[in-house]
Amino acid sequence: MAKSMTGFGRATSKEGSERIFTVEMKSVNHRYLDLNIRMPKSMISFEDKIRRCISKKINRGKIDIFINLKDYHKGDQVTRFNETLADSYYNSLLEIEKRYPVKNDISLSLIARFPEVITIEEKEQNLQELWVELEPLINEAVDVMVEMREVEGLKLKEDILVKCNEIKENVKIIEAASHKLVDNYKIKLEERIKELTSNMDIDPNRIATEIAIFADKSAVDEEITRLYSHLNQISSTFSLNEPIGRKMDFIIQELNREANTIASKSYDIDITNIVINIKNTIEKIREQIQNIE
Repeated sequence: MAKSMTGFGRATSKEGSERIFTVEMKSVNHRYLDLNIRMPKSMISFEDKIRRCISKKINRGKIDIFINLKDYHKGDQVTRFNETLADSYYNSLLEIEKRYPVKNDISLSLIARFPEVITIEEKEQNLQELWVELEPLINEAVDVMVEMREVEGLKLKEDILVKCNEIKENVKIIEAASHKLVDNYKIKLEERIKELTSNMDIDPNRIATEIAIFADKSAVDEEITRLYSHLNQISSTFSLNEPIGRKMDFIIQELNREANTIASKSYDIDITNIVINIKNTIEKIREQIQNIE
């Protein structure tokens, strides 16, 4: 089955929940599965679980995951008084007073404003409760993204199959033209020999040998057969219920190899031009396959 590696998924907690999670994922093509997770530090221990959730459903692609949490629980924040640090600030102020002729204006508000004297901390959250709420949202966002990747993959499949049919039509033209090559060569060879020998008797065995050599060098029957086979492979590969991107990439390489071989054997400008068209279409397919999982 063709799945694009481009997609987006989003899931959020139900409105009115005390904790509102927002999970967003976006993916682009990549040779392997590359996950980049951004989330609050308090949930860093969930990273391995999140990776497992995603890797169960996706095999390739560079995926950025963004997790945001708005917690409306009352009393989840507490203040902490750093007594040791406050004493240090206070004693330092007294030392300044002794050293310099300044008025003593040390106040409670002054000491409280010094860094880290009073801090606001989050209460330790129950991680198990958080994960129970977060896990279904991770799965929902992945499912939404997978669905988008499948829709995009279907579009890629349809376009690639159209291009494969274009290649088949061109291969049929080459196949028909190649059958006439030897006969055309024989006619041209005999005409050329007559011009050079002033209508002297021609050794038919010599002509037959030359024609046989030409036929062997220019024969593309095997390459044409393999081209048809590879094109049929592309069509059948789309029906596989597994990631197909790498397999398709290999088939495209083989298609290109056979086209190059035909071009190297070609003695006909029309066939050469058709091969150029085939190679251009193969390249377009190759670019599309780079985005298939």
